[in-house]
Amino acid sequence: MDLKWLSHLAYLVDITELLNVLNVFNTVTTAIKDISQQDRMAEPPQSCDCFVSLPPGSKEDYVIFGKNSDRPRDEVQEVVYYPASSHAPGSRVECTYISILQAEHTHGVVLTRPAWLWGAEMGANEHGVCIGNEAVWTKEPVDPKEALLGMDLVRLGLERGDSAWSALNVITGLLEQHGQGGACRETTEPLSYHNTFLLVDRQDAWVLETAGKLWAAQKVTEGVKNISNQLTIGSEISAEHLDLRSVAQTQGWWSGEGEFSFTAAFSPDNPPARMEMAKQRYKGGTALLQQHDGSVTAEVMMSILRDKPSGICMDSEGFRTTGSMVSILPRKPGMPCIHFFTATPDPSRSVFKPFIFSENMRPVSMVVSPQYGPDDPVKTQPRFQHQVDRKHELYKAHQTALTNSDAAVSLQETMRNLESQCLEEIEAMLRGEIQGQELGDLFFDCVDAEIKFYQ
Repeated sequence: MDLKWLSHLAYLVDITELLNVLNVFNTVTTAIKDISQQDRMAEPPQSCDCFVSLPPGSKEDYVIFGKNSDRPRDEVQEVVYYPASSHAPGSRVECTYISILQAEHTHGVVLTRPAWLWGAEMGANEHGVCIGNEAVWTKEPVDPKEALLGMDLVRLGLERGDSAWSALNVITGLLEQHGQGGACRETTEPLSYHNTFLLVDRQDAWVLETAGKLWAAQKVTEGVKNISNQLTIGSEISAEHLDLRSVAQTQGWWSGEGEFSFTAAFSPDNPPARMEMAKQRYKGGTALLQQHDGSVTAEVMMSILRDKPSGICMDSEGFRTTGSMVSILPRKPGMPCIHFFTATPDPSRSVFKPFIFSENMRPVSMVVSPQYGPDDPVKTQPRFQHQVDRKHELYKAHQTALTNSDAAVSLQETMRNLESQCLEEIEAMLRGEIQGQELGDLFFDCVDAEIKFYQ
C-alpha cells in the first residue's frame, strides 16, 4: 500500500523542509502551552467516555468505536502489542495485583494503558473486538481488597474473547470468580471503583455494567451509543447475573413487583461528585453522536473525542485525557480492522496513528515505557511509596515540541493535515480503491516519523 501521506511525513523530517513548512503557517502566532488555563475544567471529573456507532449510524458499513481515557494528568499511557500465544495447562498469569489461571490460548492484542499496570484502559484484538471501561459507583460497596482491576478485565476479555459476546462472558466469569478491587491509580491515596464496559465487534455492541460481582448487560445492534461514569441500563436487559434481582429484592432496592430497572435499583442514593459531574458530559456525548447519526466516520469520532466544550476532551488541575483510541471495524469479513492511537495526552493536541494486525508486526519501543522489574513501586510492599519516570520516547518528544516551540500551533496543524490525508487513504483502501500490502510496519513508521518531525 503506497501511503502518500506517510511518504510526505518522512520527507518533512528534513530540517530545511521543516522550517519551510513552519513558515507557511507563520500567521498563526499563539503557541500551544502544555497547560492551558482557559481549556481546563473547573473540577476534575476523574472519568472517561466510550462511544460506538453501528450502521445505520455509521456513514459506511462499518462499526466505529472510540474512547478517551481520562486519568491523573502526569500519568503516562503506553501502546503495547502482544501476539497470540499458547500457554501450558495449569499455568498462571500475573495481573496487576493478583495471579489467576492462564488460558491455554490468548489472542493477539494491542492495548493502550497506564504504564504502571498490567491491564488496559482500552484496546483491540486480532478478531476485531474492542473494549473500553469506565469507573462507576453503585449501592454495592467497593471491596477494599486487591482483586482484578476493571482494566485487567479489559485485557483479559480481549485476550480470551473472539467476539464481543464471548469477551463479555470472559469478563463476567472472572468477575464472579475473583471480584474487582484494588487501587486504580499510582498513589498512596485510595481510589477504587466498580466498572462499566463497552464491548464491540464487527456486528454488535454490548454495554456491561457491574456492581461488585453482580452485572447486567444490554445488546446494541444498530445506531449510536455512549457510556460514561454512571449506570445507563434500565429495563433493557439482554443478559444478567443469576442472582441480580434476588439480591436487589433482599436489599430492599426493588420491590419484586413490576418492571426491574438495573439503574434504578443499583444507582447510589448519594453518588460521588465525580459521578454527578459526569452526567453533563454523558449528555454532551449523546448529543454529539445524535448530531452525526447516520454519518459517523472515524474522523467524526476523532472530532468527538477532541470536543472540549462538552468536557469529553478534558484538562483539569488533576486529571486530563491521557490517551485516545478510534477503531474502524468493517462488517464485511476479510476486510482489515483499523485501530488508531494517540499514545500522547490530549487528542486536541495529538495525532491518531493507524495500527493494523499483521502476521509480521514490528515492535514499537518508542511508545513503550521503561520497565523497572521487581523494584517497581507497584510491585514492592507497601505499594506506591515512590515515583519512577515512565515517559516513553514519543511522550517526551510530543511534550517538548508542543511546550517549548513558538511554532507549536503550526507544527500541530501540519500534523493534523497529514492525519487527514492518512484517514482519506485508509478509507480509500477499505473501499478497494488502493491495493493493500504488508501493513505490519505502519504504526511503527508513523510513530518514528512523528518523533523525527518533532525533533
